[in-house]
Amino acid sequence: MARPRIKDVARHAGVSEKTVSNVINDYAHVSDRTRRVVREAIEQLGYRVNLAGRHLRRGRTGIIALVVPELDIPYFAELARHVIREAEQRSLTVLIHQSGADRDHELAALAGFGSTFVDGIILSPLALTADDLRDRVGAPPTVLLGELLEEGADHVAIDNERAAREATAHLIGLGRRAVLAVGGRDDAGLGTAEARTRGYRAALSEAGIAYDPSALLPVDSFRMPDGAAAVARALREGARPDALLCLNDQLALGALRALHEHGVRVPEDVAVIGFDDVEGGRFSVPTLSTVAPDKAAVAKVAVQLLQHRIEEATAPEGGSEGAESGSLSPQDRIVAHRLVLRESTEGRERH
Repeated sequence: MARPRIKDVARHAGVSEKTVSNVINDYAHVSDRTRRVVREAIEQLGYRVNLAGRHLRRGRTGIIALVVPELDIPYFAELARHVIREAEQRSLTVLIHQSGADRDHELAALAGFGSTFVDGIILSPLALTADDLRDRVGAPPTVLLGELLEEGADHVAIDNERAAREATAHLIGLGRRAVLAVGGRDDAGLGTAEARTRGYRAALSEAGIAYDPSALLPVDSFRMPDGAAAVARALREGARPDALLCLNDQLALGALRALHEHGVRVPEDVAVIGFDDVEGGRFSVPTLSTVAPDKAAVAKVAVQLLQHRIEEATAPEGGSEGAESGSLSPQDRIVAHRLVLRESTEGRERH
């Protein structure tokens, strides 16, 4: 049986093809009765909108790319789920690409993978520099996640420095003075770890606690084994912390294991807080206090902004379809975060 077409729906509903199109595109100037009749005809005939044809007529593919460093890091997996959900509501398909935090892979993504099959890119860069983002003539519209590398780029993130300052201040407010930063990086870099380390140091300064560079526990990557190894090494070398600020939840979960193996009680002896509010932290023993970014909001703002850029780039001369008139200046969008306090700092969960 042939797939029903828009003219079949129009004939079945007794309206014009233009009216069917108006209903499909949810135009306001259609009566409730006509809208109901057309939707009933669509349902009865099993008509499906040809999204590929619609996108191609607009000079688009309807595909966007989400590029993250590692898919098996829970934060990025959870973020991807939110991006896909948001994109589906806008009839967009998401291609997910893993960069491995490799600069060549991130540059390839930034250039649209040497093809025109993606309309735009949401990119979480770890290896790129500000220079890499300049002179991108002909490249697809791109929205960056994480720390801002270039003032002229669209960007969505939480305020990582402020969030780390608040988390560290919370630990200090519990009476903890020997706070180690697992994954901390003491340099002037532009990355997320550097921003969180600056927040950690600011909180120490505000509390009158002298900063000791040895309180930063470096890691090769932000995974559970790295957190466990860094904390175990510090304990073997004689460190006696009473709190740990871990720069993501994976490091924090690894730290909990190392503390347990060394007979250190959490939170009685050492309070632990992480970042990202991943699902595993709600089921660890003890449950993990964390900085919770609004991942749904990050996804929503990033997809909205990227869609606007795509419409702007593919609109005919004189304005962008479906967008406000005029070119949108580069956007730096900061999304909310909150402290979620659980057993690893409080001994109980507190909202």
